[in-house]
Amino acid sequence: MSPRIPGADLPDHPDWLWRNPEPKRSYDVVIVGGGGHGLATAHYLAKNHGITNVAVLEKGWLAGGNMARNTTIIRSNYLWDESAGIYEHALKLWEGLAEELDYPILFSQRGVLNLAHSLQDVRDSVRRVEANRLNGVDAEWLDADGVKEVCPIVNISQDVRYPVLGATYQPRAGIAKHDYVAWGLARSADAAGIDIIQNCEVTGLDVVGNRVVGVQTDLGPIAAGKVALCSAGHTSVLAAMAGIELPVQSHPLQALVSELLEPVHPTVVMSNAVHVYVSQAHKGELVMGAGIDAYNSYTQRGAFHIIEEQMSAALELFPVFARAHVLRTWGGIVDVSPDASPIIGLSPVDNLYLNCGWGTGGFKATPGVGWVYAHTIAHDTPHALNAPFSLDRFTTGALVDEHGAAAVAH
Repeated sequence: MSPRIPGADLPDHPDWLWRNPEPKRSYDVVIVGGGGHGLATAHYLAKNHGITNVAVLEKGWLAGGNMARNTTIIRSNYLWDESAGIYEHALKLWEGLAEELDYPILFSQRGVLNLAHSLQDVRDSVRRVEANRLNGVDAEWLDADGVKEVCPIVNISQDVRYPVLGATYQPRAGIAKHDYVAWGLARSADAAGIDIIQNCEVTGLDVVGNRVVGVQTDLGPIAAGKVALCSAGHTSVLAAMAGIELPVQSHPLQALVSELLEPVHPTVVMSNAVHVYVSQAHKGELVMGAGIDAYNSYTQRGAFHIIEEQMSAALELFPVFARAHVLRTWGGIVDVSPDASPIIGLSPVDNLYLNCGWGTGGFKATPGVGWVYAHTIAHDTPHALNAPFSLDRFTTGALVDEHGAAAVAH
């Protein structure tokens, strides 16, 4: 008889935190997508609105898409009032989320530095700091010596391709443990009676007249009073099932982690010019991200040329990393709208709701978008914070243009 391996009888994912029920034939609300946004929406439907006859449908395993593939940065220092409003609402929720869920999410408010490497970067960064302050968002401008004081391992030598001239700094920003966030939200939703259905792919939307009445899945049809799409890069595919062409393009976004290291990196550093962003996770690995791939794709893997560029940029900023080893790489699928801002609200089809277009900013918005999306679904009208992000802004021209405005999109 083989010896028992400790923990061998436990699941790879902590399914014991929630039930794995068979889907019912009908629900008041069906949420398509079991990532952070879908789970947060379910949590706040129950908590804020008392709506619990809800199913969260996930085609793979719970939070196995972008929620498992992001670099966990949380900040709210966006330029435009509309963006700062929803991200600051999210940040305030992050600050109390562990207590609210009664579950550890390892939210570490270690601050975020956005580096400036040119005089134009400096002008744009100072402008954003002043805009943040007007919106009640904590923000500071630091010169190069101030950057070095916050993060001693940053190279501020002027004898490099992109010298550090300074940085914006948001002290309340930071990182969280993405898996724990998903598990805490799932546990809360499940405790309220919401069904979380894994391995259940939506293959069609049932529309009668101009009203959605249910979904087709590989586990059978499910009737629904309302259907809320929360599927990031695949939302455009789902919306097309109801005849809606969304102005959203899906791109790969690559990231990587190093081997485990002793604590050396005390904050989060982001650079738009060299396009790398780096933090150190709780276990010790360095987490590095890059810009999105230029081509449209649904791939979820890394590529050598992107990794090479990331490493080159990271080593210029952090020479101390020269002997670190890459442990693994991966890719997520980001959905990008024409103005680099999300689409959250009603759709042209009655009782069908949209939450997409977050680009690389989805994780940091998780509790905030769950709050406002739940309000939108419950009342069939947008919350004040997501009203500016309606689909019709692309016909009215009332864009929220965050392309480059926030120094870096992540």
